[in-house]
Amino acid sequence: MSGSVTLRGRPELYTDYAADQALLNTPVKRRVTLLLGLAAVVTPFLLGRDLTTLLTTVFIYAIGALGMNLISGYAGQVSLGHAFFVGLGAYTAAFVGGEATTSLRGLGLELWIWLPMAGLVPAAVGFLVAPIAARVRGLYLAILTLGLVFIGDHVFKEARTFTGGAGIGRRAAAPVVAGMDLSRRQEILGFTIEGATLFYLVCLVLLVVMAIGARNLARSRAGRAFAAVRDRDIAAEVMGVALTRTKVLAFTVSSFYAGICGGLLAITFGVVEPATFNLLLSVDFLAMVLIGGIATVSGSLAGAAFVVLLPRIVQTYAHYMPGISRGSTGGGVLTVFQLEAILFGALIVAFIVLEPRGLYGLWLRMRNYWKAWPFSY
Repeated sequence: MSGSVTLRGRPELYTDYAADQALLNTPVKRRVTLLLGLAAVVTPFLLGRDLTTLLTTVFIYAIGALGMNLISGYAGQVSLGHAFFVGLGAYTAAFVGGEATTSLRGLGLELWIWLPMAGLVPAAVGFLVAPIAARVRGLYLAILTLGLVFIGDHVFKEARTFTGGAGIGRRAAAPVVAGMDLSRRQEILGFTIEGATLFYLVCLVLLVVMAIGARNLARSRAGRAFAAVRDRDIAAEVMGVALTRTKVLAFTVSSFYAGICGGLLAITFGVVEPATFNLLLSVDFLAMVLIGGIATVSGSLAGAAFVVLLPRIVQTYAHYMPGISRGSTGGGVLTVFQLEAILFGALIVAFIVLEPRGLYGLWLRMRNYWKAWPFSY
């Protein structure tokens, strides 16, 4: 029997590494992935514009979380500078895809040009910064990357001909392909598709492509080098892993993902403003990795969904909670925004202490329990 073929009734019995390391290596994974894919495609046609836009935001944040997981989860390099690369991608997209005005520069190019540029420019900056960052680790690396956020904040505010300046900003690049604006209602093959639905589908396709790319990178020789550096960098170097090259690759790829996220995220915001890309945004991406699951692609997706949807859930059900006011002031013991912050912080602490592998770890526990049931011992 061929090594890539599993025995009937033994879906997890493999005779070679290629079959074991396949993306969808069991019938259950293939069926579940197919069902989730079909559900994701059908969902925007059943929801209103508001919820469709919210799910689109989840997809975009998930791309950024994949980049954060590559650098912090797989390669073990603690980075607090993710917001800088997201902002750099957003402004690159706005410059390359936006029209020039009397006060702003722009090239007015289409999405198939400005979106890759939104990833390549941050990747190039990450490539230049990485050799310096590779010389330190741990807390020192976190402080070094944190400095990028403050540098970026200053540059974004002062480069007014590109960014519009503080408190003003500039409009995001329009997602135009072959003269067709993907954020507006379009007639395609005789069907009328709303702009929110069309942009949702574009972001879904990009997320699938980026997720497969991240998973394949993690399975490759470079991905194994990431894991070796994360687990024990000195031992990895002794075994022949080039530390600097591995860390530079991790920073570069992570920055590319962050830039793509920034270019798409700007469209949902409408206006790109320097104050958006602050330390809190970096913490949000780090929280997505911690809550979803470190060094897992599915954990990045789950963490992004959790962080983006939590504020909406709290705002929706806040009026059922006594002592919670919906406005920013008045009325209750806590405002809805204060409740969001408390829940967010408490959940991060709870996952770190009780389940370090996050939502992915909870899923593993549930799956292993039912696979062994009733022989749970």
